[in-house]
Amino acid sequence: MQIGTVVGTVVATQKHHKIEGAKLLLVQVEEPDGSLCGTPLLAIDSVGAGVGERVLVVIEGRAAGDALGRKAAPVDAAILGIIDYVDVQER
Repeated sequence: MQIGTVVGTVVATQKHHKIEGAKLLLVQVEEPDGSLCGTPLLAIDSVGAGVGERVLVVIEGRAAGDALGRKAAPVDAAILGIIDYVDVQER
């Protein structure tokens, strides 16, 4: 599981039947301190997240499909939670 910020939305009028009705969002993965890493991911939202929110995202196809409750859905990433805050303890 990764932390990310929703940076955009994607609209697709034609979708695989296993993901019909699902909202597609672009998520920029980040480190716990908020620094960005990698390129934005296309993720399916399962919690009602929106642009600008920090989220929990799973980037494993099977786990992402399971999170949607749609077995064998062709999904690489899914948003599983909206983060209230992150507290990093320095040592």
